[in-house]
Amino acid sequence: MRIAILLYPEFTGLDVVGPYEVLSRIPGAEVVFTAARRGPVRNDLGSLALTADAALDEVDSADLLLVPGGPGTEAQLTDAAVLDWVRRVDATTTWTTSVCSGSLILAAAGLLEGRRATSHWGVLDRLPPFGAEPTGTERIVVDGKYATAAGVSAGIDLALRLTGLIAGDGTAQAVQLLIEYDPQPPYAAGSLAKASPAVVEGAKRLLVP
Repeated sequence: MRIAILLYPEFTGLDVVGPYEVLSRIPGAEVVFTAARRGPVRNDLGSLALTADAALDEVDSADLLLVPGGPGTEAQLTDAAVLDWVRRVDATTTWTTSVCSGSLILAAAGLLEGRRATSHWGVLDRLPPFGAEPTGTERIVVDGKYATAAGVSAGIDLALRLTGLIAGDGTAQAVQLLIEYDPQPPYAAGSLAKASPAVVEGAKRLLVP
């Protein structure tokens, strides 16, 4: 099973690394990180780089495509080479997926038209212009072969859901235990429905570069 993960400048680290830690453990999985060109690609904070071992023109198919989000999403929405590549690989996938604002890239490629999808709460309102139907009440949204996750940490939940669908619930649960994914956050402010107005305003300020 070939899993292609798109990298681009200013991606959010956990959008990539979280799902990778889960999906890479599916028996028979082969993960390829791909970007416009081979080499290191830095995240949104500039302090982390992941290596793309293949350029976009070297990856023409995948069983599962994962598109992360991050501040760098904006530049990808008008990058014809990236959007063409996403469409081309999507034609070969069993699953086409995204984390956080990565769903905007899928939408800009025309893949979410008429479909339900989610994204980071800060950009949900940008899905409708691309013809997608946003939902901010679900952490994971599956519509056909398209699976989108809410912001950042939701990518782990997405990957576990996909692992269950691909390899069975037993394997997904074994991976969950292996990575000891048993969230017990010290605060109850992980969604708009739970966070206080003051926390929401603080988060909005953090969104601004």
